[in-house]
Amino acid sequence: MEYKELFLKSREAAQKAYAPFSDFHVGAALLTKNGAVYTGVNVENSSFGATICAERTAFTKAISDGEREFEAIAITGNGGEAWPCGICRQFMYEFAPELLVITGTDEEHMVQMTLKELLPHGFKLQKGETTD
Repeated sequence: MEYKELFLKSREAAQKAYAPFSDFHVGAALLTKNGAVYTGVNVENSSFGATICAERTAFTKAISDGEREFEAIAITGNGGEAWPCGICRQFMYEFAPELLVITGTDEEHMVQMTLKELLPHGFKLQKGETTD
């Protein structure tokens, strides 16, 4: 799949976002290593801490289907470029530190960076390890 097509899928997904408080509609399209695409949207909540971002929605759908290897994620917002927040960066790092992150103002003006570039000191605990 071309990254432009992935970007367009994220834009299409953004139309389904639930953002009554911010009116910032975000869509994400996550490409797995085997070529499957999972989309997600931001879902706001009156209890703001319960809000979930589009990136984590897409990852959660993919993970619950058994996916564990990811290639790229495209993120679109209705206000221009939409880079992942800090929580999303760490969440995605757990599964794909080398993930390509794509955003932009439209399909002709896309920007890409690896997740490691966006979160240079992300961490992942190994089994049995603690943060103490």
